[in-house]
Amino acid sequence: MLLGFLWVTALAIARGRDLLAATMLLGLYSLFSAGLLLLLDAADVAFTEAAVGAGVSTVLILSTLRMVGRFERPQPRPQWLALGIVLVTAATLIYGTLDLPAFGVASNPVHHHVADRYLQQSATEIGIPNVVTSVLASYRGYDTLGETAVVFTALLAVLLLIGGRKPQPRPPTQSTPPRPPGGATVNDHLILRVVSKALIPLIVLFAFYVQFHGDFSPGGGFQAGVIFAAAILLHLLVFGLASTSRIVPAAVLKFTAALGLLIYGGVGVAALFAGGAYLDYNVLAADPVAGQHLGIFLVEAGVGLTVASAMILLAYAFNARGNPA
Repeated sequence: MLLGFLWVTALAIARGRDLLAATMLLGLYSLFSAGLLLLLDAADVAFTEAAVGAGVSTVLILSTLRMVGRFERPQPRPQWLALGIVLVTAATLIYGTLDLPAFGVASNPVHHHVADRYLQQSATEIGIPNVVTSVLASYRGYDTLGETAVVFTALLAVLLLIGGRKPQPRPPTQSTPPRPPGGATVNDHLILRVVSKALIPLIVLFAFYVQFHGDFSPGGGFQAGVIFAAAILLHLLVFGLASTSRIVPAAVLKFTAALGLLIYGGVGVAALFAGGAYLDYNVLAADPVAGQHLGIFLVEAGVGLTVASAMILLAYAFNARGNPA
């Protein structure tokens, strides 16, 4: 049923010309995908898909629409070259799946490369119930550090491209009514203001729960950072850029975005000075398991800081460009 919903939603997105409706459908598509992943017992991935795909990405695309307009421009003629490239790419991908082992079979090689060791040794070596956190923050700590660096690098690229450029003044016309200060297009809706003020503290509280409970249940620094950013972006949508940037200044976010990555990398340097390998948390305390707990706590905090700061700064940059001075 969920696969059917995905097909219908994807076709509606492809055939529509209203980009605002397509954005809403993309959020729905991500929500269906999260449900599908949850049925496959990939709770952490489903958590991330719901928070990023249905949450933050939707807000960022909405901010982009303020720059490019709501409706897609009509094409003068069919784009046969583009269609041909898509069909060739799809055929190549389908051909590449023919050699894959059967879906979901327990004897597949991917399930017995290193997964057996992780499942059997994680409880004694890492000492936390959530094996996903053990893998991402400890066994694959290098990979997660690289992913955090990619988020930070993407933030730098966006800020270099559009973050330092100010929107040009544009006089209001009859077809373009003047916007409220700060770009708060829903600033006068009392119900939205009251409901958002009630929801934002709860979302922030849930973000802290996900951050500090990721050892025992789905979650961790990435999901917590996105959820915290979603709370700030809700405030941005309802109250506008000027009001939100006074509460959470961009200068502070730039500092915390870099600080989170430095914390993660600094944990590895501390392990080197303690006589271990880079990102070897065992040497951070007298008891190796306690060292694992300390190291995972610090690197997850670094991931949460960088991700939350990057998401909010991206929204600031797009909203600043979308608001005429």
